[in-house]
This record gives sequence, structure tokens and C-alpha cells, in this order.
Amino acid sequence: MKQLPFGALCAALVALGTAFGFLAIQLRASGYEPHVQGAALASVLMHFTAIMTAVTWARARQSH
Repeated sequence: MKQLPFGALCAALVALGTAFGFLAIQLRASGYEPHVQGAALASVLMHFTAIMTAVTWARARQSH
């Protein structure tokens, strides 16, 4: 079976999470407080998903 592209997916999720984090910082600096929580939550979720993807990748490699 072909190895799934876990590395690329993990890198993309980290990049997206980082972008959302910077967006939250910019929104706070610009005074858009109501939108900061949504951007920060999206950032945390993207980083958590990246970690879970890395764990899945490691477990998939152990089984082969």
C-alpha cells in the first residue's frame, strides 16, 4: 500500500495554524476584538490537528 502524504498534510496544517495565529494578533492590534477569539480558536485547532496527524503518521510507520 502506498504511504499517505502525512508529512505534507502536517506541514500545511502547521502553516495554516500559524497564519491564523498571526491573523489573531493583527486583529487584536487593529481593535477587532470580537473576531480575535475565532481566529485564535482556528489556530489552536489547526495546530492540534497537525499534532494528531504527526501521531497518526508515526503509528502508521510503526505498523509497516
